Amino acid sequence: MKGVRAVLLAGGRGERMGRLGAGRSKPLIPFGGTGRLIDFSLGNARDSGLGEVLILAQYEERMLMDDLHLVWNQAPGFRVHLGPYDEAYRSAGTAAVPAELPERTWPAERGTADALLSKERWVFGETTRDILVLHADHVYRFDYRAMLAEHRRSGAALTVSYQRIERRYVHLFGMVEFDDDNRLTRFVEKPAEPTSDLVFAAFCAFDAQTLRRYLALLQGTDWQHDISRDVIPAMLAGGELIRGHEVPGYWEDIGTVDRYHRAHRLLLDHPPSIPLAELPRTLRPEVERAIVGAGPGIRRSLIPGDLVNDGEIRDSVVYPGARVGAGALVRGSILLPDAVVPPGALVTDAIVLEDGTVQQCEPAGALS
Repeated sequence: MKGVRAVLLAGGRGERMGRLGAGRSKPLIPFGGTGRLIDFSLGNARDSGLGEVLILAQYEERMLMDDLHLVWNQAPGFRVHLGPYDEAYRSAGTAAVPAELPERTWPAERGTADALLSKERWVFGETTRDILVLHADHVYRFDYRAMLAEHRRSGAALTVSYQRIERRYVHLFGMVEFDDDNRLTRFVEKPAEPTSDLVFAAFCAFDAQTLRRYLALLQGTDWQHDISRDVIPAMLAGGELIRGHEVPGYWEDIGTVDRYHRAHRLLLDHPPSIPLAELPRTLRPEVERAIVGAGPGIRRSLIPGDLVNDGEIRDSVVYPGARVGAGALVRGSILLPDAVVPPGALVTDAIVLEDGTVQQCEPAGALS
């Protein structure tokens, strides 16, 4: 759709992810046995017909940009734009990364709204009519085209995605309420006492001029520099037309290790949260994967074609390059790329990292 600028917020440290997030940008944490967290939003954007997504990064920025350039900028038709560093990557060519990057001249961003402001030259172009804001740690498959078309037809200043969940979990998210005309009437970030079972699914479409005006109004005030805590409440208080767009199917905000573990287990459910064929395949795409219901040493697990297994694997997700030693039992767990389980080891409800570190999780229980 012409005039849409897609921006992907990818500055997270993953501080609640423990060892899983150490030494890498949270968006690059592997997910699903096939790709990384960030690949879901990028894949959704590409499959929605968007030709480019602007990355707004901060933590481990160089690592993230090098990776995305080599993974996503190799084929025509879709690319990741790297903002102030994009020209350096273009000059290096698709099969290389630049030896040096321009010096960073702007202060560290303190929130998601700051990310838009610090890169506003690349966010707000002359032909940009709408800004589609995405996040890099959400697991879901979605075509944005219907939402964007509805956003334009309605003349809304903002269209927010939402999903209905169990009310006991609403306090973990941004709660939303709408009137009978689908107009947003209330938005509360992580409410102590939820009054609705609807939550903000964290991607949204702004009218570009309206967004820019509210960012300018908030600058210099006592604000938290955040889209959800500042910009959306300010627009709601200002009487702007804000509408909702329901997100069907599976959507997950991967905020903690236990939710990461649970989301992997749901890939093995009946039916799966996301079918294997719909998972982004960016990690060693040449390696085949399959859901194995029952086989020698394997029961109900997602398995790569290069697995070396001399033990037993049950109800688990295994990444390429993993090895399981003789007599070892892996149950309800995740083995990241090249993870090694020693002979005779028992791994239950855990994540085995690339270096062999075991990160324990809350027991997920049997899948129905």
